[in-house]
Amino acid sequence: MRDDFTPHMSKAQEPFHGQGQTRLTLDLWHPNCWAIEATEQVDGGILAHAVYNTPKSAPKNETKVNGLFTAFGETTEEVEQLLDIIRDSDRSGEVHELQERFGRARNAPGNIVREFFLQYDPDDMVCPTLLENGFVHSEPVRIEDGSEEWQVCFMGDRSEIEPSLDQVREHAPAEVTVTSIMTADTTTSSSRKQRVDSLTPAQREAFEHAREEGYYNWPRETSTRELAADLDISKTTLLEHLRKAEAKLLDP
Repeated sequence: MRDDFTPHMSKAQEPFHGQGQTRLTLDLWHPNCWAIEATEQVDGGILAHAVYNTPKSAPKNETKVNGLFTAFGETTEEVEQLLDIIRDSDRSGEVHELQERFGRARNAPGNIVREFFLQYDPDDMVCPTLLENGFVHSEPVRIEDGSEEWQVCFMGDRSEIEPSLDQVREHAPAEVTVTSIMTADTTTSSSRKQRVDSLTPAQREAFEHAREEGYYNWPRETSTRELAADLDISKTTLLEHLRKAEAKLLDP
């Protein structure tokens, strides 16, 4: 990575850590997004952590921003394939990978994670439109299967949420669906949700199925052999998914 690659975060784009009146989870698609396009083509996903202004690295009269991202997946091959598609995209700049010691392995929902900076056009961002309409993101954005999952706080009355979302849909333009909504007095479960969100899809499926079938009851109501058969995977693979899921959920 170049020595002069030292961007500064815009205040308007810093993650919000305060207590909003209403918290929402948004499933969002918008055009001209390299991350959405990449995850539509291959497995794996991307976490978007922060966006930085980079006036020194952009030519005169051209505005660019840098983002800090994590690519994640089940295997090294899966993540490599995802990064190759990102590198080849005409909507993204050069990928600058960080050294492994800077990785977010404990927080990213994948067995393999690769953290990187990427320069791109801010006109392709949906974040400014969300901010203008009162939606402030509170956690890294998760991009998988061609859509983005946004955890946001809405800084207004609850009755204003739907009209504000209509403004986002019109001006982004974007397709937006609310998948969960919590008022201030129902946010105590957010810590557990963050832990569940850190699981890979395979780990989450194995853990949720085990819980539903009574594997964690006493006495147990099912066996690992039965769970593995239900999911059409080997017993060894099931146990690996459960161990990794349990480690993430129990980690202080």
